[in-house]
Amino acid sequence: MKTDRNLNQTGLADQSDRISHSAISEILRSLRAVRFGSVEITIHDSRIVQIERKEKVRFSAPSRLPPE
Repeated sequence: MKTDRNLNQTGLADQSDRISHSAISEILRSLRAVRFGSVEITIHDSRIVQIERKEKVRFSAPSRLPPE
């Protein structure tokens, strides 16, 4: 199968399609920081414009307030 674009080792076509090192670093940092949750990457016009990290805090037993 022949394509019009030559892909590099990462599967990206050319310099303009590459993801910046700072974006990759931030994504990796967010992934390492989340124990339970998610990392959402927002893309506009094929560019990363936002990285959002949502973290959940889990408790093994229901919390109860002490009686007053």
